[in-house]
Amino acid sequence: MPELPEAEVVRRGMARWASGARAADLDVLDARSVRRSPGGAEALRERLSGAVLAEPARRGKFLWLPLEDADDAVVVHLGMSGQVRVDEPGAPDQRHLRLRLPITAADGSDRELRFVDQRLFGGWWLDPVVVGPETGDAVPASAAHIALDPLHPDFDPDAVHRRLVRRRSTLKRSLLDQTLVSGIGNIYADEALWAARLHPERPTQRMARAQTRAVLAAVQDVMRRALAVGGTSFDALYVNVDGRSGYFARSLEAYGRTGQPCRRCTAEGRRTLIVREPFMGRASHRCPVCQPVPRRSPSR
Repeated sequence: MPELPEAEVVRRGMARWASGARAADLDVLDARSVRRSPGGAEALRERLSGAVLAEPARRGKFLWLPLEDADDAVVVHLGMSGQVRVDEPGAPDQRHLRLRLPITAADGSDRELRFVDQRLFGGWWLDPVVVGPETGDAVPASAAHIALDPLHPDFDPDAVHRRLVRRRSTLKRSLLDQTLVSGIGNIYADEALWAARLHPERPTQRMARAQTRAVLAAVQDVMRRALAVGGTSFDALYVNVDGRSGYFARSLEAYGRTGQPCRRCTAEGRRTLIVREPFMGRASHRCPVCQPVPRRSPSR
């Protein structure tokens, strides 16, 4: 699933055309992409037809299209391979095109919001809007459990630290927990841990406040830099709404650099290679010198 920078790039791309747009009849090319919507394709089509869309919104990696003056919204879940494309009517269909929503934008121009999904893990569904527990803002019910992300204006690193140290877990596992802090995935977790010089398996109960602040500040920095260049693309599965790839992969320091020199060690006169280690069915990438294995707590 795309991480926060990629989701935000998509949200911004949709916002240009969807904010204030009037929707027409949803064209469902594959019913599996609306399988989670109550009432299925017909109910979602009926709800969207003639509806006015508000500005697209996001909580962590979750995207949704609010409906103006309504108590529901359309969740746009990208899954592992979902893409939202904005095209002119009549443009050639993309391979794996699943949904097509014609809209008339606020400037009077006609466009189509298209949902392309190779692996079919994503989808659209209608969801009631509820009051978010942390900020009181309106969020879809299926995203109400999602914590604030590091780029949210109300994000509180100290509150995250207090919850973090009460856990008996490890640092990277906790960073990926969307109920603690949202929007962080494998790529940006590895990058932030490298920047903060922290091992992914560091016990959370041993985290000092300064360390938590350092890793969260690193998350914010790496996400802002990724946003500036359109996110991270390793293949054609992630593109923004006009089909362009993001370029942050060129700036990664740890993720995907197995066997390559750690640039920080190189600058400090050492030659250390980035290592790849198994992690929750995926992998962690780290520098064995900059991010040493935590010392074991003394036995009692």
